[in-house]
Amino acid sequence: VQLVESGGGLVQPGGSLRLSCAASGFTFSRYAMNWYRQAPGKERELVATISSVGGSTDYADSVKGRFTISRDNAKNTVYLQMNRLKPEDTAVYYCNTYLWLTRDTYWGQGTQVTVSS
Repeated sequence: VQLVESGGGLVQPGGSLRLSCAASGFTFSRYAMNWYRQAPGKERELVATISSVGGSTDYADSVKGRFTISRDNAKNTVYLQMNRLKPEDTAVYYCNTYLWLTRDTYWGQGTQVTVSS
């Protein structure tokens, strides 16, 4: 199983970024996918989650109305569209999944998002 994030970078407050997570090594369309983030000195927190077929999503209160999670099962990819970014969104963002078939949890290597003027 491999999860590879991309799309992070430096952006000004109010700007946008789109993160991608390319998945391989498992049947992507069977599993929910999640985005987490970890800011310096803070615990890792769940940002957004999407069901296996994309019909259900959920968000942390801090990002509701600004972030959108989506997935393309044909491309084995999950996305996180981040709009109206704030300095407090600065963190390393991780892609994550729990494979219920094997009871294993997998993480990507993370991608850094920095919101600063």
